[in-house]
Amino acid sequence: MDYRPYDFVVSDGFKKLKNKNIHRTFFENDLKYFCKGFKYIYDKYGNLENLFLARDKKTDGSSRGQKLSSLQCDVWKGFYLFREEMAKANKGEYSIHVSNAGKEDENGSACKKLNLALRWLVREGPVDLGLWKKIKPGALYIPLDVHVARTARKMGLLERKSNDKKAVVMLTEKLREYCPEDPVKYDFALFGAGQNSSLPLA
Repeated sequence: MDYRPYDFVVSDGFKKLKNKNIHRTFFENDLKYFCKGFKYIYDKYGNLENLFLARDKKTDGSSRGQKLSSLQCDVWKGFYLFREEMAKANKGEYSIHVSNAGKEDENGSACKKLNLALRWLVREGPVDLGLWKKIKPGALYIPLDVHVARTARKMGLLERKSNDKKAVVMLTEKLREYCPEDPVKYDFALFGAGQNSSLPLA
């Protein structure tokens, strides 16, 4: 990409990729999938953040989407729309690297990687980048992995046994009781305690 990933995407630089392995289960064909999807989304919405602020069924693309306020942002609808738009850009094919959040009130994947990506993009440092300014941290959901889930259950913050979308919503709503403007800030503590099994969780 010559340190210019945006130009690489919009100028179709990805077309020269073959299918070499990049990292573990991620191959050049997977990178091509993402690049095609990003280009399609950039053309339709202007950028990724606008996709998360679009009213999915009322977006016509002509004005790059009818926008919601940051307080109304529903990241689950954003995840669903992101997956659908990525598939549209790739002849209707879905990628195993893009989690399925499910429609509306449907249960689906915990979308750990997508929630983590939003945490990086929305929250401001020192760990997170805070590049997106229209979506507020209060709209985010906890990135749920085995460490966070285990710690949350030991602390009585989560009763649900499955690590799915419902568990993410339940845990985040509980954390919003402590900090409604930034519930995801507890991710650091829950993850760290979960990794260190010697820590007392009384």
